[in-house]
Amino acid sequence: MDACPYKNGGVVMAKKKENIEEKLAKKSESMWTTLKKNDLKKALKFAESYREFLKEAKTERESVEFILQEAKKRGFKDIDSYKSLKPGDKFYVINREKSIALGIVGKKGVERFNLVVSHIDSPRLDLKPNPLWEDGESSLALLKTHYYGGIKKYQWVSRPLSIHGVVYTKSGKKIPVRIGETPGDPVFVIPDLLPHLAHKAQGDRKLFEGIQGEELQLLVGNIPIEDKDIKHKIKVNILKILNEKYGLVEEDFNSADLEIVPAHEPRDVGFDESMLGAYGQDDRICAYTSLRAVLEVENPTYTSLSFFYDKEEIGSDGNVGAQGNFLEYVLVKVYTLARGDFKHHEFLETLYRSKALSADVSAAINPIFKNVHDIQNAAKAGYGVVISKYTGHGGKYGSSEATAEFMYEILSLFRKNNVPYQIAELGKVDEGGGGTIAKFFARYGMDVVDIGPGIISMHSPFEIVSKMDLWSAYLAYKVFLSQ
Repeated sequence: MDACPYKNGGVVMAKKKENIEEKLAKKSESMWTTLKKNDLKKALKFAESYREFLKEAKTERESVEFILQEAKKRGFKDIDSYKSLKPGDKFYVINREKSIALGIVGKKGVERFNLVVSHIDSPRLDLKPNPLWEDGESSLALLKTHYYGGIKKYQWVSRPLSIHGVVYTKSGKKIPVRIGETPGDPVFVIPDLLPHLAHKAQGDRKLFEGIQGEELQLLVGNIPIEDKDIKHKIKVNILKILNEKYGLVEEDFNSADLEIVPAHEPRDVGFDESMLGAYGQDDRICAYTSLRAVLEVENPTYTSLSFFYDKEEIGSDGNVGAQGNFLEYVLVKVYTLARGDFKHHEFLETLYRSKALSADVSAAINPIFKNVHDIQNAAKAGYGVVISKYTGHGGKYGSSEATAEFMYEILSLFRKNNVPYQIAELGKVDEGGGGTIAKFFARYGMDVVDIGPGIISMHSPFEIVSKMDLWSAYLAYKVFLSQ
């Protein structure tokens, strides 16, 4: 016989199998290999501007100040300066210097809103209301703290820390505080126990209890004041320094927002400088990318807004968190100024038609601890922004699940506009979980889905992100707000 049926058939079948796989199987590729050269340059340049934001905005107050400055440069105005709003008008609304919203009126007015919602608070340490004390046996002065959000306490010891925030004096004067960031500034530290003496004091503790909450205290002084009649000489000397430099007295700690954050600057990570490491990327990476997106949107179809919230890390409670009424406060203002009147039932219809992206980070695979992930449903660094159909805990508790229809709408939008993305969950079903603010917007009837970059070492003092995922998040938010 001239031909071997097995040989020829094998060749045909192999070719057919390859075509079927190409046609039916989902592709997953690193943006480092798929991005065009010119786009790669843009992405790396974008990462440099993001680095400056992280350096300047380490707290929610500093983030609001940065966002406001950038908005004003782009022509955004205080919404209260408008008597009416028309398509193309740009506005901002500030909530107690801790939350802010930026928006631009769309061509279809307030038929619906497109929202990208992020948060600008991060896990940290806060000073207690009466923080300063002196330990006479060690001749040291310390500041007591109360940790904010979900941290591993042991990660915060023996590292340079800085103090940021504001203090109001008894006379009503507002004093900005930022100590430990400028060259020449002192830094502060929580001292750990030397290993030589730690076998019993720490060795028998579980990992998360290696450092306990009340042990998170900052060293702030060692020099006693020269006055034999004063009992707590080191403490009083610290108060003397604070009074001379800032005009403060001890009671002013009671009317202060003072936060303790890592003193280090953002740095490139890796021999190839492909990643960026910094404090506070959860969730300031989404804040910065959605800021740039709303600043650059031109003539959107629908009125588009970016919201930047506080208090997400502790449940979004309070008047500056997503469970407060800041969303309604802003949207009612926009709706009324754009229409000239307000009808509550029609406003509710607008909310019901609105769409939102809950812009929050996900977890990228940590290769050292891969066992906490279902790898097939986990995010890879450099593969694009992460879309999470739902977040929450085992059994989907605490989640806001996007519908199939809205998932199709978002995926189609991204495919049409060449936005790299990946679909993932936070971790294995029974491993743990986490929530976002998506559910607080879904209660208005609007469609919501979680979209944000994957982060390694989330909630640590030094979180890591691929520069490609940063770029992808920016593209995703901009395309959504511009549609």
